[in-house]
Amino acid sequence: MTESSGPALVVGLGNPGPEYERTRHNVGFLVADVLAERIGGRFAQHKKSGADLLQARLDGRQILLAKPRTYMNLSGRPVAALAKFFSVPVGQVIVVHDELDLPFGTIKLKQGGGEGGHNGLRSISQALTTKDYLRTRIGIGRPPGRQDPADYVLKPFAAPERKEVPVIVEQAADAVELLLKVGLEAAQNNLH
Repeated sequence: MTESSGPALVVGLGNPGPEYERTRHNVGFLVADVLAERIGGRFAQHKKSGADLLQARLDGRQILLAKPRTYMNLSGRPVAALAKFFSVPVGQVIVVHDELDLPFGTIKLKQGGGEGGHNGLRSISQALTTKDYLRTRIGIGRPPGRQDPADYVLKPFAAPERKEVPVIVEQAADAVELLLKVGLEAAQNNLH
């Protein structure tokens, strides 16, 4: 995939509400907030999709930055609605999410693949009827001991991690910007 002139949809995944704000599962929302801050824009409710949306331009290209207003396991409907409304091809949809299968703080880019038990990705794959969207994966590591992964992702970051989260979120935002500017292969070569 090379740079496209059409619109790109960047979706940060998370759960709405203050009780989830600082949890591992909301790292996608944190990245979306950093990107919005860099752009100098504000999210507004997009009623047709059920997402908070910021429309902007990056290097002359239309960028749609979104945070679904639904719970994680229902993220697919707003993502598919936005992609359809703005005619964004699935190869230009970038989902930013937490990833249990990567060590804490690792950032990886990929297209397609499995969902690894991630309910937000499963919902998006079902709604888009494909897994071939782009992903910015942010490692949160595996839960300690026998802790249930479903509990782990909904817990706040541990104290030592908390200090690193702002840097990781900035690095993930850099990865999204790079992906938008140079495409997947070049961004992967630069990042990995």
